[in-house]
Amino acid sequence: MSDNPDLPTPGLNLGEAPPRVSPGIERFFAAMAMALVTLITFANVVVRYLTNFSFAFTEEYSVFLMVVMAFFGASAAFASDRHIRMTFFTERLPRAVARRIEYGLLAIAILMFALLVWYGAKYTYDVWRFEETSAGLGVPVWIYWIWLPLMSAVIVLRLLGRLVRVARAA
Repeated sequence: MSDNPDLPTPGLNLGEAPPRVSPGIERFFAAMAMALVTLITFANVVVRYLTNFSFAFTEEYSVFLMVVMAFFGASAAFASDRHIRMTFFTERLPRAVARRIEYGLLAIAILMFALLVWYGAKYTYDVWRFEETSAGLGVPVWIYWIWLPLMSAVIVLRLLGRLVRVARAA
């Protein structure tokens, strides 16, 4: 389940196979977003220190990149079964019961992210249609919002993949 053999096996250990598409893809893009946030923030601090001038765009872009980073991280976590959850009780249940609970939780997560895809796409379309721009820089807002339905769709695919892997391991 993990790319790192030093880490303990996460989750409920239901015996499923690792994902076919490596979560390293999401980890790479999350790391790139983190690197950009670091670079932008560092440049802003240096320029502010040396010139007493601040880059106005840094906050808007940094917040956007942190949200994108969170979605890529969530996708990687769902793919490798490392997402946050409380397993105190389910680890003590019989494996068949824990598996049924996992099916239910995966179904709820799929529904939630599918709703984010649907409503995020509707909202993104609306801000595109009405040509809304950001208050700080005047950037078209749809450029920021398009990532909500896109990354939610990626997470839905990761959750469906996990659901298939858990079902095959049964």
